[in-house]
Amino acid sequence: MENGTMPSYFYFTLFKDFVHMRYLILILTLTVYLAILLFNVIILFVVFKERSLHEPMYIRISCLSVNDLYGSAGFFPRLMVDLLFDTNTISRTACFVQIFTIYTFAVWEYTILTLMAYDRYVAICNPLKYHKIMNSKVTALYMALASLYAVFSMGLAIFFSARLPLCGTDIARLHCSNWSVVRLSCGNSTLNNNIIGFFVSATTVFLPAFFILYTYVRILIICQKISKEFRGKALQTCIPHIISFVNYSIASFCDIALSRYDSDKFKFVALFFSVGFLVIPPFLNPLIYGLNLPEIRKNIACLFQRSKVGHFPK
Repeated sequence: MENGTMPSYFYFTLFKDFVHMRYLILILTLTVYLAILLFNVIILFVVFKERSLHEPMYIRISCLSVNDLYGSAGFFPRLMVDLLFDTNTISRTACFVQIFTIYTFAVWEYTILTLMAYDRYVAICNPLKYHKIMNSKVTALYMALASLYAVFSMGLAIFFSARLPLCGTDIARLHCSNWSVVRLSCGNSTLNNNIIGFFVSATTVFLPAFFILYTYVRILIICQKISKEFRGKALQTCIPHIISFVNYSIASFCDIALSRYDSDKFKFVALFFSVGFLVIPPFLNPLIYGLNLPEIRKNIACLFQRSKVGHFPK
């Protein structure tokens, strides 16, 4: 086994292939990030300002926006600094902090989507028990337990990754990822990390995904037995969540699948898919819920009408 080291810095190799486009990418990145900030802040403002939206479903939508802002903050500012100053390096500490931020964002995204699926399942399949099962205390408890598990599981994975002796410092991405660091390790020391990575992925991604699929199978079965009018209202509240779930699942799967292959063979594809789950869901989620849910859409419209006449709600 080769002797490894604990390097102080890592180098993002994708930057050198797009150095001639860095200012264009910087402008696009800044535009997308500002849009993410604006869209998600509007959702948060509307949900917390309007008392009629102080219900479990809308609170979870606001939690999704908070998480999207959190994940975006772990990626976009660092990327813009790298593009602006043409720096392709990141310190070891900053790299693992970014890994922790991005991965906890990913786990919490699935957690919130899972709770939202369960919320729709209870509302449609057990409407009489909805307010008893999905009250604020139960929701807060679920979120707290899921958050603690996310922090623990990601902390454990990063702890083992940080101890690996490394035989390289090049990361073929625009951000740090746990698997990118593990691939740089020397010898066969990646076995434990692969086991831990599989366990974390199974409990934080695949199990929630199967649960979400199960809830929607049950919802579809129930919808076949109810009136057409109620079925339309039920599906109207489910469609935004289904779009968000499919959108995030595809983006995450592409990132996971691509990370296992040599991205040097298709750099542009690597560039797009390695950041897809950090860009597309935070950008689209507020649009999906803002445009599809009547209550949120109505309050956003009222907000802009008031702003045009210079009158904001007190």
